[in-house]
Amino acid sequence: MVDKKTPNSPEQVEWRGTMPKRKWSPLKVLMLPVYALQIITGEKRFIENPLLGSEKLNRNGLHIWRVKTAAKIVESRRRRLQHLIPQHERAFFAENGYIERRNFLTPEMFAQLRSEVEALRAPAREMTQGKAVTRRTPLTPEVLKSYPAIRALVASNAWSNPLRYVGGFKAEPVISVQTIFGTETEEGKGKDPQTDLHMDTFHSTVKAWFFLYDVPEDEGPFTYVAGSHKLTKRRLAWHKRKSILASIRGDNGSFRIPENQLHLLRLPEPTKFAVPANTLVVGDTFGFHARGKSVRPSVRVEIYASQRPNPFLTVVGLDSAILPFVRGRKEVIGWFIEDCLARLGLRRQIWKDIGTAGPLDPR
Repeated sequence: MVDKKTPNSPEQVEWRGTMPKRKWSPLKVLMLPVYALQIITGEKRFIENPLLGSEKLNRNGLHIWRVKTAAKIVESRRRRLQHLIPQHERAFFAENGYIERRNFLTPEMFAQLRSEVEALRAPAREMTQGKAVTRRTPLTPEVLKSYPAIRALVASNAWSNPLRYVGGFKAEPVISVQTIFGTETEEGKGKDPQTDLHMDTFHSTVKAWFFLYDVPEDEGPFTYVAGSHKLTKRRLAWHKRKSILASIRGDNGSFRIPENQLHLLRLPEPTKFAVPANTLVVGDTFGFHARGKSVRPSVRVEIYASQRPNPFLTVVGLDSAILPFVRGRKEVIGWFIEDCLARLGLRRQIWKDIGTAGPLDPR
């Protein structure tokens, strides 16, 4: 199941069985051109694409080719966007994989923005993972027109430039007010899977958190393993082992790593962002990150953004937001598609519509 050259790899302890080989149905044969095309997209799920999930192809380097190629392309795009942030931030990001800006807004602007968020009532949805609940209120044009301070933030270069540089695209991200209702961290059925260190996918992606309240160290702060965005030889070897295992058992491509195995990749302990209100953190979530553990029920409110275009695009400015109806509505369009697929029985409903709500309303 894993290469004999790595008999003591953690994955050999992790994996104790085999899955039967997946058969090629007639439908999968017809879908072969689509599966082949997905190799040069952001598709990451090993279980749904028999080429991406081929043990033989991944033993021969398919997954590693995708990882290395996407990494080279994002570095090329970032070089073309380096004017967007100061040199010292570029150097810090290159070493650590994230950008942190405290006292992001002036006290007056921040006070106005936070009061608008507290008064905000708009269509929202929730997702449950374990016993933790994440609520998102998309900041669509219809919402923003009533909240000038929030609108000014998301329209500012100070907000958008770090996201563009880290993500490597001059593209509009998905933006929402996010509320995380955390629970006391526990193991077993009620565990929040976001508390496990993981990478989002096989390529660089960007996420941003603008924290609206102080984040205590023991109430589920965002955590990030500094330097884990780098594609070292050890990281590549780890990826090959993980891709082979994912091919055998079927996986969604968001690889996880126990904290006690970070030293095998020569990585430090995670950094906990127990930060004051008015702090912006922008991270490359190819690096290992997680929601920190909490000793009590907690509530974290932030303005959240994410961006994940096709990692194999070499251009920096291609963006579906050039279409009038798409601009500012990427998240609600994604939810509409999810609703349609769920009604057809083609996927599980993840984000539940809760109607009109405020970010600070009880879960």
